[in-house]
Amino acid sequence: MDQLVTTTAAGGSIRVRAAVTTSLVAEARERHDCAPTATAALGRLMTAAALMGGALKGQQRVALQIAGAGPMRNLVAEAFPSDDAIGVRGMTPHPEIDLPLNGKGKFDVGGAVGRGVLQVTRSHESGQPYTGIVDLVSGEIGEDIASYFANSEQTPSIVALGVLAGPRGVIAAGGVIAELLPGAPAQTIDVLERSAAALPPVTGLVRDGADAWAIAQALVGELAPKRLRAVPVRFACRCSRQKVEAAMRGLGAASLAEIVREGDSQRVTCDYCKRLYVLTPQEIEALAQPA
Repeated sequence: MDQLVTTTAAGGSIRVRAAVTTSLVAEARERHDCAPTATAALGRLMTAAALMGGALKGQQRVALQIAGAGPMRNLVAEAFPSDDAIGVRGMTPHPEIDLPLNGKGKFDVGGAVGRGVLQVTRSHESGQPYTGIVDLVSGEIGEDIASYFANSEQTPSIVALGVLAGPRGVIAAGGVIAELLPGAPAQTIDVLERSAAALPPVTGLVRDGADAWAIAQALVGELAPKRLRAVPVRFACRCSRQKVEAAMRGLGAASLAEIVREGDSQRVTCDYCKRLYVLTPQEIEALAQPA
């Protein structure tokens, strides 16, 4: 089962979130019919969203959007509370992108994404959303998330994200983010940096059976981690028929009347989950009536 674990380490001077997201990424791959490189890119971003959304409550949301010059162009992932879990959804307009492996024998996510920007929007239950934008460092997503924390939130962080996939599906996926909190002693920082340098690939850990807690321990096991919270992670979508109807009303009475005259049902597919909504001419006519 996919799960996210939140811990502290080194007497509370480090906050760590680690997650296994294999089923989440596998469902996204299936819903969008993603090629392997696209699966790796979208899966890394969705895993990052899950990790950053680990503390969300109520109506809070975090949305990550990459706008790049590479063939994938855009990727979006969003995390939000969903019942007793962290719900995550994601999409890309070019799920067919598949590039040769890079010089290290890994997915060329950086080549698929290209140069561009990462935008992170945090929506709260009250007040205006907060948005931070940073230039992409490499397009490999993990390094770009770390750059966002350092430059937009002034929080030095270690970020490791991974997706192991092939033509037949997703084998392993997961990630970990360790944030250095204000006042972290230099010795603690040194230990964390050494541990990060020695950390095995997250996908290897997950493939070999590691859960989210084991991933966190692999990074900060020398720093006395304290487990605080564990929560399931799953694919979820915020679309609904009511939202589709509201969007149709936004077309205006004249446009809706024209649709009714043409006599065709309208088919609307959610970009995130691919759920199909069908509205008949009679239903569209009802939407055109004053509330």
